[in-house]
Amino acid sequence: MMTQHKSSKLYFFQLLITILVLTTLSSCITSKKAKIRERKLDTIIATSRSYIGTPYKWGGVNRSGMDCSGLLYVSFKSAGMTIPRTSAEQSKTGGKVKFRKLKKGDLVFFAMGKRRRKITHVGLVTEVRSKNDVRFIHASSSLGVIETNIYTDYYTKKFRKARRYF
Repeated sequence: MMTQHKSSKLYFFQLLITILVLTTLSSCITSKKAKIRERKLDTIIATSRSYIGTPYKWGGVNRSGMDCSGLLYVSFKSAGMTIPRTSAEQSKTGGKVKFRKLKKGDLVFFAMGKRRRKITHVGLVTEVRSKNDVRFIHASSSLGVIETNIYTDYYTKKFRKARRYF
């Protein structure tokens, strides 16, 4: 009887150690993935900000001219990620995000034309300063690449959806 009791205690102790080791390893792996994700996101935002002041050009993907989806396409590519080229296609991938739950790195989509449902514009959330101050970078047809607060009447009325790639 005594040896069986010691044996079950030893088994329990070994099981506990195994669980602790696996939990620690899992935590390290998750932490490493989070750091890689954060580094990629920082690269994407830094790249997109490097284009501030670049004039708008429909179909443009370089410093002589950039359109909104081209800005994100080039910025994601700088971090080794490929996303669709157009805002309409970009709006179909990634996870859905509610407007009030926007985070750094989310893509925000707008209907800028006469058709209220058609996605024609995209931006990238760069910073959440407060619940009413969420900055996003985009290529404006009149101002070129700029960073703007999404909480303006103009953008909140034209907002259609958000997607999370990270």
